Amino acid sequence: MDAITMLRQDHKTVEKLFKQFEKAQDYPKEARKIADQVIDELSVHAFIEEQVFYPAVRNEMPDAEDDILEALEEHHVAKWLLSEIDGMAPDAERFRAKTMVLIESVRHHVEEEEQALFPEVRKGLKRKRLTELGDEMEAAKKTAPREPNPKAPDTPNAKASTGKASNGKASAAGQASNAGKASTGGKASTGGKASNAGKASTGGKASTAGKASNGGKASNGGKAVVGQASSANVAAATEAAAVGSSG
Repeated sequence: MDAITMLRQDHKTVEKLFKQFEKAQDYPKEARKIADQVIDELSVHAFIEEQVFYPAVRNEMPDAEDDILEALEEHHVAKWLLSEIDGMAPDAERFRAKTMVLIESVRHHVEEEEQALFPEVRKGLKRKRLTELGDEMEAAKKTAPREPNPKAPDTPNAKASTGKASNGKASAAGQASNAGKASTGGKASTGGKASNAGKASTGGKASTAGKASNGGKASNGGKAVVGQASSANVAAATEAAAVGSSG
């Protein structure tokens, strides 16, 4: 079966369900069952068009790109409606109204495809190619989702919008974490250099004081104390040098 014939059959199946829903106005439970079938059929149909049929047409018939982009937007609207209808109670105030809006939207979409897009595709692609696409779409139906997900990619190899957002946050968190580590490391390194400078600048007795400072480091266990002691040693050495030069 070629791709266009398959898609037309899907359209007929969904239209029958639409008519059944319209007749079930006084039977909420029956209407709910029909709505579930509509969700199943349209979820699969949208998937095989988005992942197989539309990409092939865009690639092999560049002039049809605007039609395909419009069709993708119509799919997007339909999938949001499907996601809202999914799980709604049959006696919910907006259940029937929302489903009727979906029906009207899909009927418009089908009309545009069957009257404009499909005839152009049949002219632009050879029968063999359409048959190949039909086979690919038949295979895709086996793994197609049967419930709506408007955030799922509607083109092959695209990333879901939620995934991108999540990766962005993770990346930002990683950068912040690395910055924090670098900053902490920088402070530790600065402290170490100051302490070494203190030891280097002190001599003789001051060096002994430096050793005492090391002892203080062990007893107090704080880096800040070591830094203060080292600073004191530097000050003492400076005073001693000043007295010596004045004498």
